[in-house]
Amino acid sequence: MTNEEIINKLKPIIVTYAPASESLDNLNENSDFIKDLNINSANLVDIVLDVEEEFGITIDNESMEKMLTVKASIDVISAKLQAK
Repeated sequence: MTNEEIINKLKPIIVTYAPASESLDNLNENSDFIKDLNINSANLVDIVLDVEEEFGITIDNESMEKMLTVKASIDVISAKLQAK
């Protein structure tokens, strides 16, 4: 799965938890969930749970802690998909 395909599946998940803002329109690999998208830490956990369900993967706590940006999330998702 390409990074673009992952972003396309990730965006609807993120939109569910992010307050409406211009940052969502400009969502890219460099977007930071907390700083750019104003997503709180509780919702980050919800995003991880939704990602696990959407991609059919399990994300451990160590990987979850890394998922603070879209790019880091893509890297974790890609690694988990390749390990399947």
